[in-house]
Formats: sequence, C-alpha cells, structure tokens
Amino acid sequence: TAVWIPPGAVHRWDDITRVAGHLVLFVPTAPVTHRTRELVASPDLVARWPVPAETWPFADAARRHLVLEAAALAEDPSTELPAILLSALITRVEPPHSEARSANPTFQLFRSSVEAHFRTHHDAGYYAATLGFAPRTLTRAVQQVTGRTAKAYIVERIVLEAKRLLAHERVTAAQCASELGFPDPSNFSLFFLNATGLRPGAWQAATILD
Repeated sequence: TAVWIPPGAVHRWDDITRVAGHLVLFVPTAPVTHRTRELVASPDLVARWPVPAETWPFADAARRHLVLEAAALAEDPSTELPAILLSALITRVEPPHSEARSANPTFQLFRSSVEAHFRTHHDAGYYAATLGFAPRTLTRAVQQVTGRTAKAYIVERIVLEAKRLLAHERVTAAQCASELGFPDPSNFSLFFLNATGLRPGAWQAATILD
C-alpha cells in the first residue's frame, strides 16, 4: 500500500503503531521528468491506494535503489541519480487522482475554504454564504465525497488541528483555544470533550503517557 501526504496536509491514523514502511521525503521540484513534476503538483491525489502486485517488484526495486544512491550523496552531493530514481519510483507507484473529489467542484471549493478559515470560522453557514451555495447544496456535496455533513467535516478538521497542537506543539488548552478561534478556554474544552470524550488536558496527558 502506498500513502501520499502532500505539503500542508494532515493525516489521521487510527493505530499508527501497526504501520510499518519506508518514508520518502522530497520537495515538489525534486522529480526530474515533466510528467512526475505535474503529478506531484496535482491537488487531488488520493491519500492511500494499493500498488498492483505486478507493479510492486519494480516499485520496490526503485525504492531500494533510491535508498542506496541517497546514502552515497555524502560522497557526491552533485549527482542527479536520486532525483532520477525518485521519478522512477513515483512513476511505478502511480499515485491516482480522486475521481469523486475532482468531479465535485463544490466540495473542492469548500475544502479549500475550510483549510484557509477553520481557525476563525466554525459554522457551515459561513462557508455556504462565502461560496454562494445554499446550506443544503453544500452539505449534499460534502456528503457525496466524505459521507459526513459540512458541519461534521469542519468539526473533524478543528479537532484534528487541536490534537496536533496538543500532541506535537505541547500548547496548553487555553493556547489551543486561542489558536483555533474559540472565545474562551471553557468553550473549547466543552467542544473537545463532545468530539473526543476527553477534556483537552486529559487527552494531552494520555498522549504523553503513550
């Protein structure tokens, strides 16, 4: 299975301790072919897909060769081989585009707007009015792609960012509330409790123990 995480994206993992694999980090300009650079820049690639069994030996060989050449960079940092092999790897794993998302421009606009404004606007009505859609039209588009309402999508995005701040930035609940546009920490605490079943402080303490 291949996983694609573009710049700025946040992924949610249910049990990351069960995940094992190889991580390939690169900047968008690293691939050397026109096709692979265009592919890397595509905004609607799916997050996860199975690599076909007949393709896997070639993809794994490209990965192993990339690891080997990347390890030799200290000896010759000017070599283009890692970038060439990266393009080969991308070609072999062939990241697919999301048909549902690319075919639903309403959801695309909504998703982009949420990413830009979820820290300050938590109400689905704001996005409907800003984008010029009736609330029912917006929710229908979001449900078509995600299976959730527009409001549920916004809540999930806020909670995901809250968890990131609490777990990785180690901010306080009050700081997290301020970062995410809540008028006071108590409102944020209740919001987080309703969404996760735990208060922010308790959830953060549990992640530290883990």
